[in-house]
Amino acid sequence: MIKLLYITNQICGSGGLERVLSIKASYLAEKLNYEVHIATLNQGTSPLFYEFSNKLIYHDITTKGANIQYFLSYKKGLKKVVSMVKPDIISVCDDGLKGLFVPWFINKPCPMVYERHVSKNIEIKADTVSIFQKIKLKVVFALMNKGAKTYNKFIVLTNGNLNEWPLSNVQVISNPLSFYPAEFSNLENKKVIAVGKHCHQKGFDRLLQSWQWVTNKCPDWKLEIYGTIEKSEGLWELSSKLGIEDQVAFFPPEKNIGEKYKSASIYAMASRYEGFGMVLTEAMAYGVPCVSFDCPYGPSDIIADGEDGFLVSNGDIPTFSEKICELIKNQELRRNMGKKARLNVKRYLPEHIVPQWDKLFKQLLANSPS
Repeated sequence: MIKLLYITNQICGSGGLERVLSIKASYLAEKLNYEVHIATLNQGTSPLFYEFSNKLIYHDITTKGANIQYFLSYKKGLKKVVSMVKPDIISVCDDGLKGLFVPWFINKPCPMVYERHVSKNIEIKADTVSIFQKIKLKVVFALMNKGAKTYNKFIVLTNGNLNEWPLSNVQVISNPLSFYPAEFSNLENKKVIAVGKHCHQKGFDRLLQSWQWVTNKCPDWKLEIYGTIEKSEGLWELSSKLGIEDQVAFFPPEKNIGEKYKSASIYAMASRYEGFGMVLTEAMAYGVPCVSFDCPYGPSDIIADGEDGFLVSNGDIPTFSEKICELIKNQELRRNMGKKARLNVKRYLPEHIVPQWDKLFKQLLANSPS
């Protein structure tokens, strides 16, 4: 039995990393007979948002203080967990800078893998970047590359992500599909859906701008946005300013998001960048055609443009709006694309994706010194 330790921050949230880990770790424990441990950081007794296998073993590291004190307590707690578990393989799922240097913190006791769930672009917080910010980004990216090289394997989610990492140890393994329901959308409801937390990355400001165009042509359709609501993003104020507040509704994270996909007829993704775009695969599993900006990275790996959805040049709001309207006005096109989307997305089923991890872990162990 292979003993696997995942090192991450917290798994109690509603984000994509948590969703993926719940699927992958559970599959490895339930189907492939791994002994799976998960080390979290300051999670305490917070309830889990997603369903994890009861075979998983949890270890929570508590840290206090700031800066050096915080780092030293984290390092001490992490080394204690590693010493207790004695894993055969360690996989780090931490998109922060510290995650890239974990092999140094714990003296790399066994083969180690890093799972990168976001684009490097996550470090860019605005559309315009100052000279100082550019210099800072250059330094941060150099540190990230240095840390990444210490891993036996560095896993990214898409072919596009390969362009971000000048490494010899990099490999693509996509996210597994969250679900593949027997029942799917009839694509008859006048509803467009989007899912994600309110932040610069998700581009909901761009989506609202495009929805103003859509509303002018199709005023009887509604847009629903599900995800962690951040008032500082000002999305409600923007919808009011654009005069579309009656055609847009904002909802907190939905645990049973599948039912929301099922009730929608189109999925719209306006992200500025992505690590993968798991919401696209989830919507497609429900036979819902997607319109997405061709942002770095993920959508171009998932959507076959013009066949099972539409890809639009990143930031081209008028064309994005036109493609949504095209699907709204043409029910036959919606149905044909939805049917193809549901078939296409099967390649992301866990039984296709998780065995790739099993193969990787076994190869690393086979090549590891005894």
